[in-house]
Amino acid sequence: MAVTPWSSPLTERLSDRFTYVAGEFSTYAGQRFFTATSAILPALLEYLKTDESFDFLVDLTAVDYPQRAQRFELVYILYSYRLNERLRIKSNVAETEKPPTVTGVFAGANWLEREAFDMFGIEFAGHPDMRRILLPDEWQGHPLRKDYGITQMDNDWVRENLGIDSGQ
Repeated sequence: MAVTPWSSPLTERLSDRFTYVAGEFSTYAGQRFFTATSAILPALLEYLKTDESFDFLVDLTAVDYPQRAQRFELVYILYSYRLNERLRIKSNVAETEKPPTVTGVFAGANWLEREAFDMFGIEFAGHPDMRRILLPDEWQGHPLRKDYGITQMDNDWVRENLGIDSGQ
């Protein structure tokens, strides 16, 4: 991915205020992003919401890099209605790490964090209801992990609850 450096008054304010913003501020295909440690995410997102007008959490997703020590990359996408701009914040977390919830900043993070848990197995510390949201509670595994095979589904659950063979 060919990225270009991004410098603006916003990047200067973020650098001055948050010492745990890692890496550089960059753009790719017109999309602005930077990486921050997970510990500062609630404070960082609160600042971006209240002081910089990024008042809508569009999405929270993850990417699985099983070969990395910090296996998962969380991606928060914020939008500012006032500025008509998007901003992406990435945070790398280890498989055993529990990044802090941001439900206190954006109520909509509740379901997005539950989806990241359901699909990747990422648990968020302090989340008010950390349980599956898309798959049944009894489901085994997390389907969007790269080590979860495309034909690997919980065949026992399908047989028991749907009364059919999965066709795999």
